[in-house]
Amino acid sequence: MKALTRVTVAAAVASALIGGVVVAQNLEEITVQGTRVLDEKDAGRSSTGVQIRDVSLSYGVSIADLNLASQYGPIALEKRVHDAARAACEEIGRKYPHSTPSDEVCAKAAADKAMVKARELVATARQKLPQ
Repeated sequence: MKALTRVTVAAAVASALIGGVVVAQNLEEITVQGTRVLDEKDAGRSSTGVQIRDVSLSYGVSIADLNLASQYGPIALEKRVHDAARAACEEIGRKYPHSTPSDEVCAKAAADKAMVKARELVATARQKLPQ
């Protein structure tokens, strides 16, 4: 029960931090979500029972000020995505130091997933350029 409460509190804090961002998400923002796994013993099970829980934290990355059709817009977007992924995973790691994977692996997975959307937005912006 204690572990469930901690995860619930963490989810509530994460929601409070990003709730407005997720609700307001539009084409000018990409969501970057870091996810880690917690291995915790459940008080309701035997001493060898391990319960696995996922904890995630999402950050919104604004693209409102970027020209994705330019040479430098996509580079700036990629940096923002990687920075947000690293920040989210490091924050989870600080709150749950025994979670897996490592900050680096978590950040790479989060950035890779978010970059799919980023590349789509860049392609769409470049398609709108006059031929």
